[in-house]
Amino acid sequence: MRKILFVTSEAHPLIKTGGLADVAGSLPRALLKLGHDIKILLPAYASVLIKADAAGLKKLTQLPIHGQDISILQTRLPGSRVTVLLVDIPQFSERDGNPYCNPDGNDWDDNHWRFFLFAKVAEAIALNQANIDWQPDVVHCNDWQTGLVPALLTQATALVPATKPATIFTIHNMAYRGLFSHQAFAEMGFPQDYWHHEKLEFYGQMSFLKGGLAFADAVTTVSPSYAQEIKSPEFGCGLDGLLRFRAKDLSGILNGIDMDEWNPGADKLIHHNYNRRTINQKVKNKTHLQAQLGLPVSETIPMLGFIGRLVEQKGVDLLLEQMNQLLMLDCQLVVLGSGFDSYEQALTKIAQQHPNKVSVTLGYNEDFAHQIEASADIFLMPSIFEPCGLNQIYSLRYGTLPVVHVVGGLRDTVIEAVQNSQAVENEINDISNGFVFTKATAEDLHQAIKRALACYQHPEKWKKLQINAMKQDFSWEKSAKLYENIYEKILENSMAA
Repeated sequence: MRKILFVTSEAHPLIKTGGLADVAGSLPRALLKLGHDIKILLPAYASVLIKADAAGLKKLTQLPIHGQDISILQTRLPGSRVTVLLVDIPQFSERDGNPYCNPDGNDWDDNHWRFFLFAKVAEAIALNQANIDWQPDVVHCNDWQTGLVPALLTQATALVPATKPATIFTIHNMAYRGLFSHQAFAEMGFPQDYWHHEKLEFYGQMSFLKGGLAFADAVTTVSPSYAQEIKSPEFGCGLDGLLRFRAKDLSGILNGIDMDEWNPGADKLIHHNYNRRTINQKVKNKTHLQAQLGLPVSETIPMLGFIGRLVEQKGVDLLLEQMNQLLMLDCQLVVLGSGFDSYEQALTKIAQQHPNKVSVTLGYNEDFAHQIEASADIFLMPSIFEPCGLNQIYSLRYGTLPVVHVVGGLRDTVIEAVQNSQAVENEINDISNGFVFTKATAEDLHQAIKRALACYQHPEKWKKLQINAMKQDFSWEKSAKLYENIYEKILENSMAA
């Protein structure tokens, strides 16, 4: 049994803006089930405090850090026995909305200072200096918002290394590097030698993400393929050299999903439950959603779904570039997402012009996401890059066959045995579960969609692919054991040092 401090800027269901929240809401639960003493450290955002209060909230201690009194509160992750420690400062708790952006959509001007103080609290807990009588063996940090924690611990324990817990840093998306000015660096009081290309300096700026990559005992990311990709200039976002240098400490562990929450056989958010044995009942969800959205109701018209942020990374350009061709095919498209105004307006206009073929809902709604996953026949995920991806895994779980660009976790989870127009003439093997395209072009995406639609016209082969998809085990238990192995390895190394 190990004591683990899991440091994250979001955790579902307390706060969510993306996949990090899903991981932080599920992996600690799986580690707790394996017998570990794990606590999540999370900022006390205003919306989090409201939810935490309903779950029970108490003040543990108060720390003076850089002239500011910081409270540490304790609650539970809703629906679990996992303890959550909340870092309560006005810069978190007195602001509504997004954790990282103001209501205008711009980053908070003091993000560097907010997450520096957050990291300082993690450091205090890690060194048993927070007056909570609990010191972790392992500090598990996630994404740029926590990247300073390994750097601070290395600095604080330089003279007495034995006092430092082992550290692991998980990259959920290399594109977000936490970049700030030299002035921000100076405000934090790091030694001047930390302004160095081997430490926190990054092309004339400070990178929080680099702190995690340079100083953590182990670095992980959220799929085996992404771990290889980020060592290349194409995907490394300027940090590929450091990642190649740390290659022996870098590994990729595929994210799991909550198999209870995402379970078509018991999902209370969908119209009609089904499983592998009753897959023929899935269509009842489609006809119900068609009626709800004002689309022509038909069991035989294939429905395509897209759920995600409407940003360049998600391949929205590819989707739009082939839209005229797609509209000529016999199918329907249901979109749920929000993001860049230009994408939102383009998709909304298409839906207005083609109300019998396209439905677009702007924003994000967890209930509606479940309904699309259960209703659609095909799920589109043409991401330009994708560290892991969760929607394709949810789709596989629901027998909704994904069409994906073979990058990152999409490459690791979706398999198309024969990628040509004659694919439907071949027998379906036991591993094929979707459709893939290799070049990030609209034409390649469209050809993959056409292969999927052609296969849909062969019900028995389609059902075989659905069964293949639904029988896979994407539980967190498998991934948690792999993380457990890394914890043990870095603890052994730190004791041997």
